[in-house]
Amino acid sequence: MSSENGCYGSRINGKELLDLLGKVLEANLTFEEETGRRPTPICIWGTHGLGKTEIAMEVARSRHWKLAYCAPAQFEEMGDLHGLPMKIDPDPTVYGDERTVYLPPEWVPTDEGPGILLLDDINRADDRILRGTMQLLQNFEMFSWSLPSKWQIVVTANPDSGDYSVTPMDEAMLTRMIHVTLDFDAKAWAAWALKAGIDPRGINFVLTYPEMVTMKRTTPRTLVQFFSQIKNIPDLMQERQLVELLAKGCLDGETADSFMNFVELILHQIPSPEAFLALEKTQEATEVIERITTSEKGIRLDLINTLLSRVVILLSSDYTVAESSGELLIHVLKAARIPVDLRYAFHKDLMKVRMLRTPAMEMLGKVITDREVLSQFVQMQ
Repeated sequence: MSSENGCYGSRINGKELLDLLGKVLEANLTFEEETGRRPTPICIWGTHGLGKTEIAMEVARSRHWKLAYCAPAQFEEMGDLHGLPMKIDPDPTVYGDERTVYLPPEWVPTDEGPGILLLDDINRADDRILRGTMQLLQNFEMFSWSLPSKWQIVVTANPDSGDYSVTPMDEAMLTRMIHVTLDFDAKAWAAWALKAGIDPRGINFVLTYPEMVTMKRTTPRTLVQFFSQIKNIPDLMQERQLVELLAKGCLDGETADSFMNFVELILHQIPSPEAFLALEKTQEATEVIERITTSEKGIRLDLINTLLSRVVILLSSDYTVAESSGELLIHVLKAARIPVDLRYAFHKDLMKVRMLRTPAMEMLGKVITDREVLSQFVQMQ
């Protein structure tokens, strides 16, 4: 089985993984009910802090399924996996009827599913423990216990690329699972972050500097930790020293410096998507676009891209937008200040949002079919 950078399977973002897991696991339930056979476990590969574990847990939570968590790296001996032996004597008066049974570990589920057994960071376990899980992955059982019906196995793993302290999996183990690799995608993360109540200033930073996210200490996980710490600080500049201490305590130095620069020079230039869509005059939108794209080195595209991404994410939610916002969006899609390829990408994103049947659906139908808007993109089809 081939790998890329120590990972296996197609590379997808968090939203795609959430959708894929849900569809596959639900199909697996039907498969088990119809055939009586256990489905194939799924292994999610990816670097640290991307949210592999959280996404698997979210699939269970959103469907009200049971969840059992197990971290094989914590196991010291095989008894932690298959349970500890116990001698039973059915009849003390009879010699030779004694036998040894095994008590399943506490983490082993006993009730019928639907449920997910999450084997987290499986390849951080020692080789002996890793080999011991092979029967579990193949047959959903050990010699001492079995998973109840309607339980499925989801596995997470770090890349076997030399950058992590992991135990390599051989082909026999790899072929017992379906594989997929989670990659970071700023827009998919931002959509999740909005729903999760992450500080909007942090969302703007990630959309503006997506290249700063997947570093050694800077990951989506550490960024969420940092953004949670600053959420209740109304004026980041007024508490600059505290913010910088928190940033350097959670993130790589380069990311921390970039965030402080973002706060000092850039953050105030980006309006919230709600405020932007609430502008009553298209001239006001023009002024905003000119302000955030103007820099000493020429037109700055990263900030307008951040704003447009935030608008798409907002319209993808249950946010009720005014009908007049349609005229504003048409104006943006025709704005000469924004490069045509960026406007085309924004138009495509709005088309996807319309398919979601959000409150903005009807308004977006008029926006994306506007004749003047469409005429710009004829040569880009």
